[in-house]
Amino acid sequence: PVKQNVACDAELPETAGSQKKQYGAAEDQNMDPDKSYTLKMETSCGDIEIELDVERAPVTSNSVAFLVREKFYDGTFFHRLAPDFVIQGGDPVGEGSGGSGYRVQETPPEDLTYDEGVVAMAKGGTEPPGTSGSQFFIVSGASGQNLPPEYALLGKVTKGMDVVAKIMETASADM
Repeated sequence: PVKQNVACDAELPETAGSQKKQYGAAEDQNMDPDKSYTLKMETSCGDIEIELDVERAPVTSNSVAFLVREKFYDGTFFHRLAPDFVIQGGDPVGEGSGGSGYRVQETPPEDLTYDEGVVAMAKGGTEPPGTSGSQFFIVSGASGQNLPPEYALLGKVTKGMDVVAKIMETASADM
């Protein structure tokens, strides 16, 4: 069942909890590692801007950019809110089990630490490091620094950590 408590007193998106189109692979988005790319995520609490790390994570950046262009993330919500740790989204089903239909593999940078604001890709516990589909997380607190370097890097929040905090307040209200 889809969680009904939506952040900032918003209504649950109409398409929340429904599976999206499935893909066999991400199409090449022709991303130039010398250019800057920013994703603007519109949430019920405000906007979050994420600068993709195309230079250190070209495969992952391409995959997410493809899904954004396909409007895969539209109408989804953050299904996992772990205080002082992460908010996780990108699952159209809204339960942590849905995805895009394909996986990509990209070893995380050796020097990667999951500091507050880092955006990385979620993976299943038995999947190899750097495996990802559509689900991602935003590190929202110091506990993220305890993560092992197994999660593919996507980028970093450049604007909107206050929005991440507002979304996290929904989890605090549930406790």
